[in-house]
Amino acid sequence: MGSGKRSLTTAAMALACACACVVLASSGTAYASPEPKPAPTRTPTATPTATPTPVSNKDLEAVRKKLDKLYHDAAVATDAYNAAEEKVQKQSAEIVGLAQEIVKGQAKLDALKDRAGAAARAQYRGGGLPPEARLWLSDDPQEFLDGAGVVRQGEHATKGLLDEMARTQQDLRQYAKDASAQWRKLEADREARAGAKKKIKQRISDAEKLESRLEKKEKERLAKLEEEAAHKAQTVWLSSGVLSDIKSDASEQGKKAVKYATDQIGKPYEWGAEGPKTYDCSGLTSQAWAAAGHPIPRTSQEQWKQLKHIDIKDMRPGDLIIYFDDASHVGMYIGDGAIVHAPRPGRTVTITGAGSMQILGVVRPDA
Repeated sequence: MGSGKRSLTTAAMALACACACVVLASSGTAYASPEPKPAPTRTPTATPTATPTPVSNKDLEAVRKKLDKLYHDAAVATDAYNAAEEKVQKQSAEIVGLAQEIVKGQAKLDALKDRAGAAARAQYRGGGLPPEARLWLSDDPQEFLDGAGVVRQGEHATKGLLDEMARTQQDLRQYAKDASAQWRKLEADREARAGAKKKIKQRISDAEKLESRLEKKEKERLAKLEEEAAHKAQTVWLSSGVLSDIKSDASEQGKKAVKYATDQIGKPYEWGAEGPKTYDCSGLTSQAWAAAGHPIPRTSQEQWKQLKHIDIKDMRPGDLIIYFDDASHVGMYIGDGAIVHAPRPGRTVTITGAGSMQILGVVRPDA
């Protein structure tokens, strides 16, 4: 039964009771007074929900800077992870190579031991007397002298065999020593990689938590602030007149690298990724140049260290622009003052202004 019907029924019952009391009172018969009617139950009023105070632009700007710092730290850790990963792969390959050399060296040593054993047995069968005694006891000294030459040759061969065995044993000891050293380095780099991975995840988690506290409209305003900051930096960079000085055309390999990189537009950023479905910043640039037939270092820091530095005015499409003082980000210049890059977690490969971030310098893979 609905609440409206229940109210009407209750009211009707109360009215009927009141009428009965009046009738009974007027008849002159004494009756006990009816029990007082309970007070009507009031429906509790819902407490109005407080409207959240909107986040000011000043606070959002502080959030933007905090996010930039967190994602920058994640990028630095990603470079450390990628460098450690590269070392781990190289050291693993070296250890495998050393193990193969040890196996081959051991097989060679076993063969040499067999030969040395055979030579020793042959010498034993030939007698153990010294050459002078065999000469004096010989019935035919000339025959002995002719045979002594053969014996000396055999002795030289045996000495060479023993020397080769000693060298092989020394090689085996060095291989084992090198393998042990590489193993220690491998373990150290595995620990460095694990530490960097932990830091990456923590920084990204902190950034995601910070963003999750914002309402949808605030996130939209934050994205707008990010765009405005990038646009402002790009405008300042262009106003310096730098673009008017850039006139170089891309090399053939540079064109191939640019095509590869721009073909990845829209694919998600993922730290440590080198494609084909996801990329981090240096994963994109290194794979683009590998596709162009010119492999380059894996990390942005190593790209900055190892590749030839170019003046901005001499920049051409395909060159790499390295960002921030610690070389923690990289994008590929594609012409007209723009780069293609993989920005950060939560973003996709995209085109943006080359001057939208702090430029450290420019490097050329195919210089």
